[in-house]
Amino acid sequence: MLSSDLRQKVFGEQTQLLITNYLMSSHKIDRERFKFNGGWPCLDYVNTRNWHSRDPAFERFTHYTDLLRWAEQAGLLGEVEAEGLRQQAERQPALAAAVFEQGLTLRETIYQLFAPIAAGGLPDPAALAELNRWLAVTLPHRVLQPVGQGSFAWGWVAGSEALERPLWPVVYAAAELLASDRLHKIGKCAGPSCGWLFLDLSRNGSRRWCAMNDCGNRAKARRHYRRSRNSSLD
Repeated sequence: MLSSDLRQKVFGEQTQLLITNYLMSSHKIDRERFKFNGGWPCLDYVNTRNWHSRDPAFERFTHYTDLLRWAEQAGLLGEVEAEGLRQQAERQPALAAAVFEQGLTLRETIYQLFAPIAAGGLPDPAALAELNRWLAVTLPHRVLQPVGQGSFAWGWVAGSEALERPLWPVVYAAAELLASDRLHKIGKCAGPSCGWLFLDLSRNGSRRWCAMNDCGNRAKARRHYRRSRNSSLD
């Protein structure tokens, strides 16, 4: 039978091992499914990378087709239209690569707009000017379309070669959020390797994490690890 001191040491080591394995496994990224915790399309778009880490493992966009998958899962692009753009990208790989780089630049621009606001500051003026340049290109494609008997809805009209199509709703969503009364509700995840942005719609504005079952649980695991480690040293 183990003594109380030895039992505490053994179980303490086992607990630390379990927590370490959890922290490592919880950083694995499912590249087939994107997460939509931001509460606004442009914030979800920004959250396709971890802004507090340079680790390439935290990058969800690696190719033009990733933009299409994200837009489909976000409900901003239909399946048929997405497939047409995939085929177009295969026919014009150089153009698709250039649009993909534009998409990464747009993501950086949107982050530079909203991250300072989440910290209680003002958006980067250069980022605002860049968004306005994007709007000048995007808005001519914004149209009203009939969706039923006497009903209409906003939609997008694009030529068959408009590989920028998945980016347009993101640009429009960023402009809408900047001009909305929810601008002051933007928050930033406190996870040390995260930095995701979100709309804090909690009753008292106390949201800290991109998701409790993600960075929130990792924070709990770290606290438990420190407590267990300190106890084992006593």
